[in-house]
This record gives sequence, structure tokens and C-alpha cells, in this order.
Amino acid sequence: MRFCVLPLAVLALSSCNLAGGDGAIEVAIIGTPSAMFEDGVRLAPAAQLIRAATHEGLVTFDQSGQVVPAIAERWIVTDDGLSYIFRLRDSTWPGGEEIEASDVRDQLRRRIAQLEGTSLGLDLGNIREIRAMTGRVVEVQLNAPMPDFLRLLAQSEMGFTRGGSGAGPMAMSRGDGEDGSARLSALPPETRGLPARQDWEDVARPVAVRALPAAAAVEAFARGDVDLVLGGSIVDFPEATAEAGPLSRGTVQVDPTVGLLGLTVRREAGLLADPSRREALSMAIDRGALIQAFGLGGWRENSWIVPPEAFAAPTYRQDRWNGASIEARRQTAAARIRAWAGPGRAPVVRLALPRGRGSDLLFRQLAEAWATIGVTTRRAAPGEAADLELRDTLARYVSPVWYLNQFNCRLGAGLCAPAADALVKQAQATRDPAKREVLLAEAHKALVESEVYIPLGVPVRWSLVRGTLANFQPNAWAFHPLFPLSQPTT
Repeated sequence: MRFCVLPLAVLALSSCNLAGGDGAIEVAIIGTPSAMFEDGVRLAPAAQLIRAATHEGLVTFDQSGQVVPAIAERWIVTDDGLSYIFRLRDSTWPGGEEIEASDVRDQLRRRIAQLEGTSLGLDLGNIREIRAMTGRVVEVQLNAPMPDFLRLLAQSEMGFTRGGSGAGPMAMSRGDGEDGSARLSALPPETRGLPARQDWEDVARPVAVRALPAAAAVEAFARGDVDLVLGGSIVDFPEATAEAGPLSRGTVQVDPTVGLLGLTVRREAGLLADPSRREALSMAIDRGALIQAFGLGGWRENSWIVPPEAFAAPTYRQDRWNGASIEARRQTAAARIRAWAGPGRAPVVRLALPRGRGSDLLFRQLAEAWATIGVTTRRAAPGEAADLELRDTLARYVSPVWYLNQFNCRLGAGLCAPAADALVKQAQATRDPAKREVLLAEAHKALVESEVYIPLGVPVRWSLVRGTLANFQPNAWAFHPLFPLSQPTT
């Protein structure tokens, strides 16, 4: 069998076009049962899917990753971009009580307070006031324009809840035992403030979801037990392509993602005490060769924290080292390591990676790259202190602000740069787009100079998709909501 690279970085193989059925759509999400049913505002990817299916917010995502109405049936944005006014649907809470503007106002205020100390909370920091204007109209006022504000409101963490339950669009019943299974059924349109459809029970299919380890999910797909596998990453990508069985029953879909895939510096000590030596490790990595080992086409490498295209007018080149060859970069990096090494100074780095065949492959690639500059790489055991740790995070929106907020000192996620944080805060408060870009570029420069992170490229997200499955679309956010799977295509 041979892979081919399709547009939008979709890897696909011809399926055998299995006949569809009228029963439940079987979905396996890579992860653990406990992760799938997490609560709160720090959700694992599996929990984000469940939350989005059962707890709508003002807006949500469709299968292509676009923002669409949810509790809000429509909205307007004022010309200055400082006010979003939402008209609510005539929908109800599970007990039958109408969802009113005052409920939405209180829900938003409470959720923003709960998100304090998270990167999403930082992203929402420009909200000035939330008002209930009438019984079904809510206004959100901002301190400065946020072009991606609707994408933030569509995040799973922004879903509304009352008494532990959400307002749909699906109702969930959990399976017996500890197998991490659930059954989701789409609520009738009229219960969600939409026009009734007489054939609803005939056309809306339930979705059965279970949490499985990557290898077990791939095996279940190969046997024909599941129609869709979601949540694959670079850690387990080799599982998707190791056997011909899964591919004979469908396709491997790789999302054209945006976000961060790289190494966070956890400790500023020893070899990594100086930014120039941290940069040396970054210089030594041949990013193109690194991903070739995975047999993955269409991947985009990156040597900056914020990719140049995230700025309206990028002020730096795509390659951080001005096109220098990998040999030249490694010579420079090796000289920095030699200048530091000596008696009692062993150039060793401890690298923390999740368990998985992809992690094993990534470790070997990085260890070989760093060996060329005289650095020994050791893999940190679970729970052991590490110098570097894999960071694999999908972007919620495309803006320098998202990337920079991921390294804010308040998050405690690794090394940080207070000067960069101050510039980002200043940028978010300004209403002048040109000035905002300048401040964000300065923040990025400060963060890069601090060498708090070793970028590799964009995250890898893959799914296994049955050939007859409708309403699945690869997208830049690698978010594949469950509700559209239940819906008819016509």
C-alpha cells in the first residue's frame, strides 16, 4: 500500500466503500475513561468533545471548524469591534426552564472567573463588561477589538451548565462499568429553539463513544468495531500506519493544524542555564529530517515561537538562522557546548516524553541530532525531573497573542519572560492595530531571546475514518465535534 498526500495535509488511501448502517455511529477517542469525563475548565481533548456535545455555549464549531450559532441564534458586532450583541434562541434548560439573557450573563461571568490562571483566561482578558439587555439579548463589551473573539466563545470550556447538565445539542447516558463508554443522542430541534422536523427520529443517528489506548483503538477500527478514531497525535502516529488492516477499512486523515509542537525548557540550570546553549540545542535539529522518520507528508516545520504568517506583516524570515546549512548550524552549536563543558560539567539533557511509539522515534531523532554537537540525551522516567518536556498544543485561534500567552509566567509551565508578558498585556489593551502588531513583535523578540522553548513545527493530529462516514472534515483546529456526525447530510 502507498500513501499519497492530498490537499490540506490529508493523507488518504482508497477505502473499500463499506456500506453504512442505521445504528449508532461507533467512535473511539484515544485516551482514558477518566480523561473523557473530566469536569472543570482544564479539559483533555476527549473531554472537550463530550462537553461540546452536551453543553452548548453562545456559539459552537461545525465539522469544518467554523463558528456557527448555538444558544445564540444570531449576533452583530459594532463597527469599532468593541461590542458583540447576541440574540438568544428560544431554548430551554434540561428541566424545561427558558434560557434567559441573565442566565447567559451569569454563566459567562462565572466561567471567566473559573478560567483565571489558564491560557484561555488570559485570552479572554479583554472582556470589560457583560450585560443582559433584554430577556433574550446579551451584550459583551471589550476593552479593545479581538478579531478572534467568537472562536474563544466557541471553545468547549465556554459551554453552559445548570445543575451539572447542559442544554445540548445532545443528551448523554454513560455505560455501565469503567470502560469509558457513553451514548449520545441528538435532541429534537424543537427542544433547542429550532423548527421541528417530522422525520427526526429516522434521520438522527446516535453516537456511541468509548475511550481507548491508541493501539486498541486502531485494532478496533481494523476489526470494523468502530467507524471513527479521534485524538491521535505524533506520540501514537506510528500506530495508525503500522498495519495494513486499518487502511483497508477507511482512511488516515491528518489535520492541517496550527499550534505548538516543541520542547519546553523546564529547568534553567547546568547546560541549559544560558540562553545561547539552549539555542544551540535548537540549532542542531534538522526539523525536516526529524519528521521524515514518521513518513508524514505535508507537515510544516517552524524554528520560531510565533510563525511569521501569524503577523499581518511579518518582520522576520521563515527560517530563524537565515538559511544557514544544518552543518554550519551544528558547528556553531558544538562550539558553544565545548566552551561550557569540562571537569564536572557533563553536557547531558534529560528529556520528558509521553509513552508511545511516536515518542520513542522522536527521542531517537533528537538524541542523534544533539549527539552531533556533543550532547548526551537521556529520557526522563515518569515523575523524574526533566530539563526539557514535549509541548504539543493546538491553537485556539491564529494570532501572535495565542502563541505568546502560552508562555505567560502566570501559567507556571516552564521558563518565561516577564518583559514579554508586559508587552502582550499592553498590546491587548491598545485599539490601534498597527501599534498592537509592533508591541506583539517586540514581545516575541523578548521571548525568543530568552530561549524558553525549542520549536519543532505544527502539532500532528490524525484520525481513522470509515469511508462511508459523513460530516467528518479535516480542519486547522483538529476539532471534530460529535453532534454533526449524528446529522443527515441532506
